[in-house]
Amino acid sequence: MARKIIHFDWALKKLLRQKANYEILEGFLSVLLNQEITIDNIVDSESNKEHNTDKYNRVDVFAQTTAGELIIIELQVDSEVDYFQRMAYGTSKAITQYIEEGDKYIKVKKVYSVNIVYFDLGQGKDYVYHGITEFIGLHNNDVLQLSKQQKMAMPHTTVANIFPEYYVLRVNDFNDIAKDSLDEWVYVLKNSAVEDSFKAKGLNKVKEALLYENMTDAEKQNYQAFMGHLRKAKSTLFTAKLEGVMEGRIEGLMEGRLEGEQTKAYIIALKVLRKGFNLNDVAELTELHPETIEKLKKLLDEFGINAENHLGNVPLKLH
Repeated sequence: MARKIIHFDWALKKLLRQKANYEILEGFLSVLLNQEITIDNIVDSESNKEHNTDKYNRVDVFAQTTAGELIIIELQVDSEVDYFQRMAYGTSKAITQYIEEGDKYIKVKKVYSVNIVYFDLGQGKDYVYHGITEFIGLHNNDVLQLSKQQKMAMPHTTVANIFPEYYVLRVNDFNDIAKDSLDEWVYVLKNSAVEDSFKAKGLNKVKEALLYENMTDAEKQNYQAFMGHLRKAKSTLFTAKLEGVMEGRIEGLMEGRLEGEQTKAYIIALKVLRKGFNLNDVAELTELHPETIEKLKKLLDEFGINAENHLGNVPLKLH
């Protein structure tokens, strides 16, 4: 049985900053980062406000672990073209914020950037991505490593451990089939529900602290207002997508040189792919078979803006 819980955005904003609930974030982060995480404190961020005009589509949590590492958690509903740049800015700001003028660079803190997004960020087939910084030899293709002296002077074991690490959870792309502890957490983030059978670290506390039924009437009223804002944001995003698709359909149908509905459908699919839609969305919106969309994506990757000119050379089949 699935238990209804409050949306994680609301939980981050109202409950998870409380020390009594650190266990929830510690469980989530331990599963995601694949290491034991213990939070020492959570620093107030610019979006941690109590006023009714708070930004409802983003809540930042800035946590410091007992090991002295910094973890940024951002949850984003609205689509942002420059979101990757914002991720880079966030880690850079955290690094500079926690080093004093005159300190040696060895005191630069390790930063993790955890991004929970409810929109199509970039293009890819997975729903969880992990990014690190490595230096690869241009001639020998080897990975630059720390020297013995460096390993003795610092707690890091690799060069990549020094630099920020990034995690992107594209929760809407998850298929709701939980195969491991991380999947259980992604299921919770996507559906605002937790199955009784889930055993991932931190989820027992979720079942206890984040149940909707345990909220007071006043809390439920505020929460429903928040969810109304959230639904409005999702509706705005969906409308923008739909308008983009319809624009692509009109442009495709106006191509005088096209012959037949089949070619028109391919042109529309290519235009939608260029807008950054994931493959499943394109298949649904254009009513083409997913395998056909994958072939069109390969065509787009190979020929770019000239992909339409090569449709006749690719064995595609309209389903």
